[in-house]
Amino acid sequence: MLNNKLKRYKLVLASGSPRRQQFMRELDVDFEIRLKDVEEIYPDTLKAEEITNYLAELKANAFTPADNEIIITSDTIVWHENKALGKPKDYNDAFAMLKSLAGKTHEVITSVCLRSSAKSETFFEVTRVTFNPLSDDEITYYLNKYQPYDKAGSYGIQEWIGLVAIARIEGSYANVVGLPVDKVYQHLCTF
Repeated sequence: MLNNKLKRYKLVLASGSPRRQQFMRELDVDFEIRLKDVEEIYPDTLKAEEITNYLAELKANAFTPADNEIIITSDTIVWHENKALGKPKDYNDAFAMLKSLAGKTHEVITSVCLRSSAKSETFFEVTRVTFNPLSDDEITYYLNKYQPYDKAGSYGIQEWIGLVAIARIEGSYANVVGLPVDKVYQHLCTF
């Protein structure tokens, strides 16, 4: 379906995330993966989706798309108590993040930037996630077994913790996994 709409374009997913790559495969679109190292530093005056918009655009600007290419970049953070939680630095950082999320509601924010040689478009999705209380033993078990050090907020909703600790989500499940697929589809259809 989408391949027909985009037949004159080549899609390039600029993400090493296996979850984002799987979502793109499930959209039944042809794409290639192209990675560039980008230092993910943003001005400390930015808040919430300003951070993810900035980082998605920063990643997109690292590429010079050919005339027939659409570069797709994204960035996800957990926004909790007026603070961005990205990927944890280590075990202790991950433990502290999960301890702070336990029994509370936070937001998962993902921004996506679509960039061609002619234009650029950035959009975002916000999903509210409420965690049940978690014991130190449960957090330790999860961190030791799943090692979620490549995930914003130190957790993957599709893993054990999502089954036992998440009481409620309001919004896109796919967004919490790492890509608001419905919005990506809609924006690509009209890009």
